[in-house]
Amino acid sequence: MIAINANFIQRITLDWNKIAEDSYTRMISSLQGLEQLDFKHAVTFFVGENGSGKSTLLEAIAIRYGFNPEGGSRNYQFSTYDTHSELFNGIRVARGVIHADWGYFLRAESFYNVATKELEYSDLKHPSEKYHEKSHGESFLALAQKQFKPNGLYILDEPEAALSPQRQLTLLAEIRNCVEAGSQFIIVSHSPIILGYPDAEIFVFDDGKVHSCLYEETKSYQITEMFIKNREQILRNLFD
Repeated sequence: MIAINANFIQRITLDWNKIAEDSYTRMISSLQGLEQLDFKHAVTFFVGENGSGKSTLLEAIAIRYGFNPEGGSRNYQFSTYDTHSELFNGIRVARGVIHADWGYFLRAESFYNVATKELEYSDLKHPSEKYHEKSHGESFLALAQKQFKPNGLYILDEPEAALSPQRQLTLLAEIRNCVEAGSQFIIVSHSPIILGYPDAEIFVFDDGKVHSCLYEETKSYQITEMFIKNREQILRNLFD
C-alpha cells in the first residue's frame, strides 16, 4: 500500500529567474543548484554550519506560506527591521489537499519582538500570556505549548537556543503530540536532542548541496558524541 502524503507543504520549487542577479542568496553554495525539495515526513530538519543557507531557506518558505518574516501566526503583520532575503520571490509552495487549521513561525532570534507584539494584540477576549514576565526559556516553551495545536503547520528556527536540555525533551513531547494530531513541522536545529526526533527527515546544507542524511551522520551528533567520550583529550588539544 502506498503511503499518502498528508503534509500541508509537500514540495517547494525554486525559480531563480525571479531572484535578482545581485542577490546574495545566489552566492550560497548549498542553494545554487537547488530546484526542488520534497517534504515526505511530518517532521523535517534543516541542519548545517552557520551561513550554510538553512535558515535563509526556512525563512523564505515561511514568508511564501504567508507568515510574518519576524515570526508569529499568519495574523501577525509587523516589522521591527527588515532583514529577510528576497529568496521567497522565487519559491513556489505545493500544498496538500488538506489545509492547516493553524500555524506558527517561531524563531529564537526575534522571539522578543513577537512576545512584545503579542502583548499589543491582546484584549479582553484575548488576554496576553505576558511572556516578558517569564524567563526566556520559560516564555519560549510556554508560547510553543500555547500555539502548537492539532492539524497545524509549524516552522521553527533553532528552538533549542532558548531551552535547556530538559526543556528540549519537553519540546520533543509537544511536537510528538501535535504530529499524532495531524500537524507538520519544518525545523532548523543544531541540537542533537531535537534532531533525535524519530521518523524525521534530515536535510544537510553542507558540502555545497542540500542532501538527506541519517541522524548519526549529522555533525551535531558526531561532534557531541566525540566530545562526551573524549572530553579531556579534546580540550587539551584545543587549548594547547
